[in-house]
Amino acid sequence: MSRVLSFAERTYMLARLVARDFRNFAHLDITLPDSGLAIIGENGHGKTNLLEAVAYLSLLRSLRGARDADVVRFGANVFHIRAELNGITAFDRVAVGYERPTKKKRASLDGVDQPRLTSALGALPSVCFSPADVVLVGGGPGERRRFLDVALAISSRTYLHALQQYRAALLRRNAALRAAQRDGPRTAAAHDARVSVWEPALAEHGGTVVALRQAFVRNHSVQFTNIAEAIGERLPVSMRYMAAHGATDEATLDDAGAQANSLSAAFAQQRAQELRRGITLVGPHRDELQLLLGGRELRTFGSAGQQRSAAIALRLLELATLREAIGATPLLLLDDPFAELDSGRASRVLALLEQSGVGQVLLAVPRIEDIPAAFTRLERRVMCDGVLT
Repeated sequence: MSRVLSFAERTYMLARLVARDFRNFAHLDITLPDSGLAIIGENGHGKTNLLEAVAYLSLLRSLRGARDADVVRFGANVFHIRAELNGITAFDRVAVGYERPTKKKRASLDGVDQPRLTSALGALPSVCFSPADVVLVGGGPGERRRFLDVALAISSRTYLHALQQYRAALLRRNAALRAAQRDGPRTAAAHDARVSVWEPALAEHGGTVVALRQAFVRNHSVQFTNIAEAIGERLPVSMRYMAAHGATDEATLDDAGAQANSLSAAFAQQRAQELRRGITLVGPHRDELQLLLGGRELRTFGSAGQQRSAAIALRLLELATLREAIGATPLLLLDDPFAELDSGRASRVLALLEQSGVGQVLLAVPRIEDIPAAFTRLERRVMCDGVLT
């Protein structure tokens, strides 16, 4: 009888990374040990850019939210990232390229161009921890919606398809609303029809998006609370999903059909106001993942340390749910993540990582002494002006 591999044994690993004209890299070509690397260097020399290049092969976009045109190296028109993989992957190579003049992005697996970019989404699964993650808690609702979108799109093709279809319909409905606002009330009836034609698709796919988000939050809220407590937060930290439309009945929160019906009614109710304002006011693009500390909003009432702890708890939750979805351990990208944590919280986060089982790690720190004891085993490289030595 064959032995079932544990998460620690089923691991995604990066064997080689090549990046050309990405951020400040003219030509980066590195080979990585199975355990990973510790990258040391002063701020602004490219440590985070390297982690961003690796994460790009999972997200097919910048983990820092930058536009593709803005990550092309200054003076260049094209960037290209290629990885050779080890571990349990179904293919050996993944590559992504972007052309600034044409705004075209291409992805390939084992040298075969993919007709759809989404075929390469999550090709090299990774989770990144960074002090900048505090924006997940202290930033606006869009940051937390993006967290949900990434966590769910990487692990659920159903969610990814629904999100893409919803965004496409929303783009067209908003264009019709803007046209109505420009033309004024003389052609109100015609514009009403041009706007409402997109609502069935919006309601159908938006209902799926909301239902899957609701299910994610409902299924993982206790786990999130437990992680925050394990990090050291004494007040209960919790999360809840706040929809901008109705469908608040507990029995139908994660029912896609019920959410679609609620959205359809909300679009009809808001249409007159939206025609005046030129924008869609309800739907999952306006919803909120609310984070609470002792029942009060964390972004308003939480201290800087409490917000950082909650942000790390979100990333640990993302790591756990991604492992569960793909049945293996993704890469762990650590961008000096403990720089702004006290030693007690930092050691508890490291303990949680070790308990869950760590695969390949890419750690970026400014100084050798910043390498946590748990990762002193990693081979070390120095980053200076975009060159790794």
